[in-house]
Amino acid sequence: MGVKADRALATRTLLVAAARGLFARDGYGATGTEAILAAAGVTRGALYHHFADKQALFAAVCEDLHGEMEGVIETHADAQGCAFDGVVAGCLAFLDFLARPDVRRVLILDAPSVLGWEAWNEMDRRHGFGLLMQGVSEAVAEGSLAGEPETLAMMINGALNYGVVWAAQDSDGEGLARLKAGFINMMDRL
Repeated sequence: MGVKADRALATRTLLVAAARGLFARDGYGATGTEAILAAAGVTRGALYHHFADKQALFAAVCEDLHGEMEGVIETHADAQGCAFDGVVAGCLAFLDFLARPDVRRVLILDAPSVLGWEAWNEMDRRHGFGLLMQGVSEAVAEGSLAGEPETLAMMINGALNYGVVWAAQDSDGEGLARLKAGFINMMDRL
């Protein structure tokens, strides 16, 4: 890369990092572009050079978070001895990642409405769900899960996504622990 390309990448990275922090803290609706510009230390022209609008910047933040999540899931899943244990470990890592207040605010609470259900779902399918589908397919192939892989993956994904929303609303602070215990029990029965 040349100097100009390096500078452009650095500016884009600053914008995404600043927006990520503000969206996580204040939510999409309460975060204005002026606050993002001030936090990133860039001009409005720099913002619109890289992103069509605030929603496009928010989508880039979501992509960034999904990429980080994929790395966490893969690390935990790959450390296991068999595909079934990899699915369980990856899903538990997914729950821990989404339970973080900053991630939950952006990916679970704001993203479906800001990006729209179809775009949010497509992003999920390209990232976390793709890894889940791969792991479930491998577990079915090794004989540790029985059933049609896509159906199993959809059921597991639905349980995890809804479970994260439920756990976030739990008033006693034990929602995530109960969700993880319930998930392990469910997987043992599969």
